[in-house]
Amino acid sequence: MSDEAKPLLGGLTVKKVFLGLILAFLIIEIVMLPFPWTVASLRTENPKLTAVMKERIRQARAKRQPYKIHQTYVPLSGISDAMVHAVVVGEDGTFYENHGVDWYEVEQSLEEDWKEKKIVRGSSTITMQLAKNLWYSTSRDPFTKLNEVIAAYMLEHYLSKDRIMELYLNDIEFGRGIFGVEAASRIYFGEPASQLSRDQAARLAAIIPSPIRHSPNSSSQFVSFRTSVILIRMEARGW
Repeated sequence: MSDEAKPLLGGLTVKKVFLGLILAFLIIEIVMLPFPWTVASLRTENPKLTAVMKERIRQARAKRQPYKIHQTYVPLSGISDAMVHAVVVGEDGTFYENHGVDWYEVEQSLEEDWKEKKIVRGSSTITMQLAKNLWYSTSRDPFTKLNEVIAAYMLEHYLSKDRIMELYLNDIEFGRGIFGVEAASRIYFGEPASQLSRDQAARLAAIIPSPIRHSPNSSSQFVSFRTSVILIRMEARGW
């Protein structure tokens, strides 16, 4: 008798257990994905509390600390072009060409993570980051990444690139309780997002990978290096 046909507890076989696990996984995936009408509603509606906001609130409550969200939604036309350019070169250079997932980056990330035996390189596009912010968490586990990929395709199907960018720039985290470029611009630089200079935009984009640990006004090596790289890339693109 083959191993897959050998009965286990209750008469189950290895094959049945394996298929059962696959089915359970698929059900979990479907449950964790946003409904199509939820995604479609983002064409005209702005999200209220995102998953990352809720996660930060839970963390603060666990430590018995106060937590206030600073966020002001503005249209894409109310954000300087420099900020849009900075996040594109800093986070997703093929944003306007890809369909929500950059498979080259995914492949390179998997190879590097496998080599180091841990997650050391991100591969999220702007659309995938938006999906994470809206519906998931700051977790970097493979299951969350799979959900991000599927949800990113849904966002790309229902929304325009400009709307995805608008949502991203209004919901991305820029510090403790600071969400969206309008709030960040006013808190860090004392002016609206529409007036951000190239250097200010590059500094804000520089801290996106680690907004809790770094400030755009910091002179740390991390912020200085990423800011200079972003400015060089913007210059190379004629921005």
